[in-house]
Amino acid sequence: MGKILLVYVMVILALAYSGSATNYMVGDNSGWDISTDLDTWLLGKRLVVGDVLLFQFSTYHSVYEVTKENFDGCNITKSLKSSSKGNTSFPLTKPGDSYFICGNRLHCLGGMKLHVNVEDNRVVSPAAALAPQARASSFPTPSSKSNNPSTIVPSSTNLSNHVGLDSILLATLGFLPLVFCLMRI
Repeated sequence: MGKILLVYVMVILALAYSGSATNYMVGDNSGWDISTDLDTWLLGKRLVVGDVLLFQFSTYHSVYEVTKENFDGCNITKSLKSSSKGNTSFPLTKPGDSYFICGNRLHCLGGMKLHVNVEDNRVVSPAAALAPQARASSFPTPSSKSNNPSTIVPSSTNLSNHVGLDSILLATLGFLPLVFCLMRI
């Protein structure tokens, strides 16, 4: 009985953590803008592989994912990805540093740039899987920004803003028949 319970707890923890991707609206209500303090916005956030950065901005801006060298020099040549559409998502697909800048060089030099460190979400202790994270809430929709996404996030990615509570509920409901069977023995 003890071994079965231990296996069950491990399965619940794995399910709970596996579906915990989060969408982050860069700059929250201010969006991707020269007036947004992006360093302060980033404080307390733990970005992991599978999370998505959503950039909302006006026609005066754009967003480029670039190398560290281009980030430091506000240079958009040889960018990794880019968008000039006002509502763009960038899925975080690999661990390590990612760099984003505004395509308007003066805006970038003025601080409209974002450096994020993406952690690998596969290395986690069971206690960390249950601990609450500093996660973003649902996406606000600023009226001055475009509401038409230019990048569609694959539907196979679970973009919930919680730590797999639906998975825990399903696992618990699946466990109840096992409990009743063991009680009859």
